[in-house]
Amino acid sequence: MFTGIVESTAVVLDLVQDQSNLDLILECKFADELKIDQSVAHNGVCLTVVELDPMQSKYRVTAIKETLDRSNLGSLKIGDEVNLERCMKLGDRLDGHMVQGHVDCVAQVEKIEMVDGSHKFWFSYLPEGPRITVSKGSICVNGVSLTVVDSEPGKFSIALIPYTYEHTNFRKFEIGDQVNLEFDILGKYIAELMVTRSFT
Repeated sequence: MFTGIVESTAVVLDLVQDQSNLDLILECKFADELKIDQSVAHNGVCLTVVELDPMQSKYRVTAIKETLDRSNLGSLKIGDEVNLERCMKLGDRLDGHMVQGHVDCVAQVEKIEMVDGSHKFWFSYLPEGPRITVSKGSICVNGVSLTVVDSEPGKFSIALIPYTYEHTNFRKFEIGDQVNLEFDILGKYIAELMVTRSFT
């Protein structure tokens, strides 16, 4: 379980295809604090550390085909940055919202604008099933817990404070880039219940 509060970014050092899986070799500043089998969110995708080289600040994770099909990890290139968050500790403050690290779909960056010192981003996605947003509700974009500003079917916007912009890979986004979305878990359950109850 995660909170959507990004700790740091990692740089992709290498990408190794292994049948339908993809191994990501990454470098980050807290690699020496990681351990084998630990869960770490990469652009909001929960992946398991499978190999460590703490002396070189490197580690390896594996993304399976299901993960690659649902996320933007398959489009990463060497040198790209990904947002990182280690899993929650029991007893910690929940500064963001409840995030599972299970990406629902990818979205596209539609528009980026400056608004009185903050950055406003618009994203579009295919509104299938329980993929819903509500104004002032929570959304996780590339592993970052954010508040929805504008909400439309298949489209929403968020506003970033300068700190979040500077400390995540949002500062590198361009129009047309793909991002990972995880919709609010409570909203997904409610949407699913509404569909189920309509048939009873």
